[in-house]
Amino acid sequence: MGMTDPIADLLTRIRNASRARHQRVAVPWSRLKENIVKILIQEGYLKDQKKVKASIGGGDEIVIQLKFDRESRPIISGMKRVSSPGRRVYVGAKALTPVRKGLGIHVLSTPKGILVDREAQKAKVGGELICSVW
Repeated sequence: MGMTDPIADLLTRIRNASRARHQRVAVPWSRLKENIVKILIQEGYLKDQKKVKASIGGGDEIVIQLKFDRESRPIISGMKRVSSPGRRVYVGAKALTPVRKGLGIHVLSTPKGILVDREAQKAKVGGELICSVW
């Protein structure tokens, strides 16, 4: 049986692995997941990612290196899936509000690709609000 919400699965795996203080986590590969992970790396929430062949079954996996501070606390303190398969949430460029008073980010799927809220406002494009990270 297939997965109903692969993006929520990605966020949950990252959240659980960082809370358990794992150094890396593997998730099934998709282009959308890879782009979201690249955004989180650029924003400083994750360390690195690598696409590898899955050891069990077919397909590829993304191995994500998690990031921690000096006291071994995870950099990501929270992640929330905003738009889901049953309830899509769309926002315009002007309607984007800051996450945690600017300490977090929104990840959006726009006509110009997967963007962070700041870049979407700069490009004056809205789109589907995928998740919030702080």
